Amino acid sequence: MVIGVIILALAIPSAMGAWIDRRPPRVSALLIVAGGGLIGYAITQKPGGYSLADVPEAFVNVIGHYFF
Repeated sequence: MVIGVIILALAIPSAMGAWIDRRPPRVSALLIVAGGGLIGYAITQKPGGYSLADVPEAFVNVIGHYFF
């Protein structure tokens, strides 16, 4: 879930850059598909799914797991 959200966040500047340069947003489209796929996979694998309130908790858990 966390990686998918980060990838989707990276798609926004990529899409804006492509839009400003008037070129097709190929990389941002790929990032949107990949991030959406990862989020969809995470939602289907957790019993009961995720709510919007669970996303910050997931970030804290991942950061705590790897840094502390």
